[in-house]
Amino acid sequence: MAPMKVEDIRAMSDDQRDDAVLNLKKERFNLRFQRATGQLENTSRLREARRDIARIKTIAAQTRAKKK
Repeated sequence: MAPMKVEDIRAMSDDQRDDAVLNLKKERFNLRFQRATGQLENTSRLREARRDIARIKTIAAQTRAKKK
């Protein structure tokens, strides 16, 4: 899965962003278990998931700051 694009994240509503973060956190949790058990094939996906979460949270903070 490719990293999420900024344009796509900006087009999301607040609820959609929250759902995306929740899904990415679940995926990251599962990936950590796969890594621990030696089943993870694409180790770079851990980094991508972590960065996607940060990207979504950053854009959400920017949009909240614009609303004020």
